[in-house]
Amino acid sequence: MSVPSFSAKLAIVLSAVLMASPAFATRTHRATSGGNSRTSHKPAPKPQSHRLHGQQAIEPARVTEIQQALIREHYLNTEANGRWDATTEAAMQKYQADQGWQIKLMPDSRALKKLGLGPDYSTAINAKTATFADPPPVTTIPADQAAGFVQSAHLHQ
Repeated sequence: MSVPSFSAKLAIVLSAVLMASPAFATRTHRATSGGNSRTSHKPAPKPQSHRLHGQQAIEPARVTEIQQALIREHYLNTEANGRWDATTEAAMQKYQADQGWQIKLMPDSRALKKLGLGPDYSTAINAKTATFADPPPVTTIPADQAAGFVQSAHLHQ
């Protein structure tokens, strides 16, 4: 068996390096410098529906109720005119902000309830027997009942 020459050894090493290099290659992204750049083609966005959803305006009678409540609470110092104008909106925003509520939704359902303009349940099926008053204070709950609440909630006094 003969010993390979230096040039034969070099040829074998170079061949091995060239065959192994694709396995270790990484992709390099380069910006194109010419005008022939490839762009991705995304489908055109679907046309938006021009149909409006939800309540678009407050009925004038409801605006008058809201304005009267804001006047009563000293947040509005004009006459109730049934128009949701900038003065009415500013008064409602001030009222909601003073309560610590958001001011983007106009008017907020909590604000309407607090102004006494919440839903009317007088025609509900059980309206004659129902009570819409606030619940009794916690101090009126009997001690043994309160202890049961604490025990079931895994709380410690």
